[in-house]
Amino acid sequence: MKKQTKYIALAVIVILSIFIISTRSEASEYEVISGNKVNESKGELAHTLLEYYNKTETQQVSYKLDSLLHRINKSHDFNGSLLVAKNGKIVYNNQIGYADFNKKVPLNEVFTFQLASVSKQFTATAIMLLYERDQIRLNDYVNTYFPDFPFENVTIKNLLNHTAGLPKYFWVTDHKWKNEKAPTNSEMMTFLESINVQRHFAPGSRFDYSNTGYFVLASIVEKVSGMSFGDFMKENIFDPLEMKDSFVYSFENDSIKSNQLEGYRLYKGWRHLKINSTLNDAIVGDKNVYSTCEDLFKWTLGLNNGKILSKESLDLMYTEGETIKGRKIPYGFGFRIDNQEQNIIYHHGKWNGFSTALTQYPGDDLVIIILEHTSYKGLAALNKNVKKIVDENFRS
Repeated sequence: MKKQTKYIALAVIVILSIFIISTRSEASEYEVISGNKVNESKGELAHTLLEYYNKTETQQVSYKLDSLLHRINKSHDFNGSLLVAKNGKIVYNNQIGYADFNKKVPLNEVFTFQLASVSKQFTATAIMLLYERDQIRLNDYVNTYFPDFPFENVTIKNLLNHTAGLPKYFWVTDHKWKNEKAPTNSEMMTFLESINVQRHFAPGSRFDYSNTGYFVLASIVEKVSGMSFGDFMKENIFDPLEMKDSFVYSFENDSIKSNQLEGYRLYKGWRHLKINSTLNDAIVGDKNVYSTCEDLFKWTLGLNNGKILSKESLDLMYTEGETIKGRKIPYGFGFRIDNQEQNIIYHHGKWNGFSTALTQYPGDDLVIIILEHTSYKGLAALNKNVKKIVDENFRS
């Protein structure tokens, strides 16, 4: 009888052990798929690195912004992330919608967005780092670093503020590139030397927003530093600012990360289709930085607080450029500048389903960051609505 009781007890222990192991396994799998458990621990870490206002102070504005996100999610298919900060502290940080529509995985703060043209400010900062280290001069010609570059008398400064007049490399890949594999920066620089494509205008004569200029800038960073653009970003910007979820991604050359989002478009008003990468997706500098709202806020704080560049360099980046005839242009180095109504420093981005915006209102010490991945079209209006809600419902 005692032996029988002993065997029963052992059986119960074994069954309980199997149940506990199974439960833990399911919980672990849930963490990987949904990110909810990971999100909680990451949230605690983020609170140690970034300052948040307490819930009592932000209750009213959070309610209004929550309502706004739910409304645009339902009516305009917004699936993304919003962060608002004032006086260096986070007022609001939330996500809505799906990361993966097939698996119904909800978005949370661990997922990374392709920044599209918001990437340009990182490229400009890399150039300014080399400038501060006396490795380049802003008036250097591109031919100083690439002797066979076919467009002469283009300076680094021309590239930074979009006055170089270079042809669009998107057009070059679509019409001239014959390989199946997408070209990298170095391959496109070499390819430009071998084809006859005309520039749009003489360097410095006018402003024309140019993705080509920023891929050339990233190529200069690689040439001067002897590092890949991604490695330079990681070592000199991402790691120093503890931007642990930020990276540079080149299609066909880099592995996709588990938290890396894909872009979508809405088909027939209800179905979300993934947008495939193109021949232009291996080139970096004009795009292809991935990040999160929290990392972008760390970036903005670090840049403005002198952790990356000197105040003199930052002032150059935040100042309107001008043509050789002295005409002001609404762009600094990597940032759009709007001084008409109030001083606004910002950049928007659109690429392969991603819509992004980072806007600073220096006079109000306000930062608004919007990241979205389902081809949302109302960035400017959304940013305006968010600012209005903050102005009316939050007093720090």
